Amino acid sequence: MNSYHIEIMRFLSTFALLCAICTAQTPPADVLKQAAQEMVESRRVFTQQMVDSIFSFSELGYQEFETANYVTGLLEKEGFRVTRGVAGMPTGFVAEWGSGKPVIGLMADIDGLPETSQKPGVAYRAPLIPGGPGHGEGHNAGQAVNVTAAIVAKNLMERYKIPGTIRVYPGVAEELLGSRTYMVNAGLFKDLEIMLSSHISNEFNTGFGFPSGSGLVSTQYSFHGRSAHSAGSPWMGRSALDAVELMNAGWNYRREHIRPEHRSHYVIVHGGDQPNVVPPEATVWYFFREWDYERLNELHAVGTKIARAAADMTETTMTERVLGATWPGHFNKPVAEALHANIQKTGMPQWSADDEKMARAAQAMMKSKVEGLKTKIPEISESKPDRLTGGGSDDISEVSWNLPTVVLRYPGNIPGMIGHHWSSGIAMATPIAHKGATVGAKAHAMTVLDLMTKPELVKAAKEYFAQQTKETQWKSLIPAGTKAPIELNKEKMERFAPQLKKLRYDPVRYKTYLEQLGVNYPEVEPKP
Repeated sequence: MNSYHIEIMRFLSTFALLCAICTAQTPPADVLKQAAQEMVESRRVFTQQMVDSIFSFSELGYQEFETANYVTGLLEKEGFRVTRGVAGMPTGFVAEWGSGKPVIGLMADIDGLPETSQKPGVAYRAPLIPGGPGHGEGHNAGQAVNVTAAIVAKNLMERYKIPGTIRVYPGVAEELLGSRTYMVNAGLFKDLEIMLSSHISNEFNTGFGFPSGSGLVSTQYSFHGRSAHSAGSPWMGRSALDAVELMNAGWNYRREHIRPEHRSHYVIVHGGDQPNVVPPEATVWYFFREWDYERLNELHAVGTKIARAAADMTETTMTERVLGATWPGHFNKPVAEALHANIQKTGMPQWSADDEKMARAAQAMMKSKVEGLKTKIPEISESKPDRLTGGGSDDISEVSWNLPTVVLRYPGNIPGMIGHHWSSGIAMATPIAHKGATVGAKAHAMTVLDLMTKPELVKAAKEYFAQQTKETQWKSLIPAGTKAPIELNKEKMERFAPQLKKLRYDPVRYKTYLEQLGVNYPEVEPKP
């Protein structure tokens, strides 16, 4: 096609859009989607400011107060009705606009990670706060993707009187698998028809099928003994720490006799106060991961049995508290295919020479493959049961067993970085993340419009979901009546709050967070 034909096509597209505006009729799908892409593009600065602001908050799970207030404030200004404190979580919310069906949700995580503080835009270790929290996963960009997409879809629905309801949800404490099960149990998705989730990546893709990610039970075993003087009368004490150590030893011996597909890991969150006192209280926190509900229950039961045995050996008592859980995910094929088509329509971001320089310098610093940024969109991926290997968990999977759900993986991070590590924060307030969030918002906005204007797509999604759940019904892995552990990370965030306040991004004074921090992007080595 030559330049003359391209100009003719653009003229016809613009003419069709103007005609639709004049007659207040919904334009053809391609014209509507073109308008969505242009409107997202016009909000590029808005999206960038969201990415940078949430990066600067750097809040840990259950303590995402600045983030929740910021996101809900933006949505309220756009006419969304906001309900806060949902499912017993102070940082949980539901923001809704519109009326009637279909009811379409957008969801993205909002929490950061401990000890991942990192100055963005520099290819070397430079914590903003030594030992402090940061976005060493990239959750700061997800709400920027979804909020931009929701506002654009809402504006087009208003313009053309398209019926339907949009809802925006947060993934509270996702790193702790700590919110979606509570939200399901609280009935927050009962009338929701489709969920579009988003997550940071270094690629631009989506997928469907089962299983996506392992299932997980997050639980703490607390042992209760008796204190005594460690030198004067140790025989009078009953060490809770001994029980923790015996449990861990027993579990590590048992690993040889557990399916190799499983994963498990633990940290001792409390082991006593000082050596000359026999520890009367100690707690160990376990993650048990497996690939279906039954095996998760079996693995969890083995852990609890070993914990009881450790208590018996030390003459202590044991109590357990389940904190969070998730099934392996099963994502919806018809919606994934529609989303993938919109990803292809959007295309990868146009990376600059500076973006590539940043990526390659970071890869060299991490001794990863020096390949730069991804430039091609991969094929849609299908998860299958014969591909069970170690991997992460995400409690968006809980939603996927309660209604048709997909996850958009949008490009905003650098290949070769380590997950849950400060290196994954290097790109997350740079043009790489800004551009990735913008293309992600375009794909999501177009998919929302597909779902609002194509009842056959919603029907196909529901039919796929009906087959998915025909023989397998979701059951909560969290005991009935359990409340979200909203006290987690409170003390840490209070400790770092004064330093974080000084680092908060000010978009009135600075165009970008890099400008505010004085970063000469890209910085490939420390300043002399």
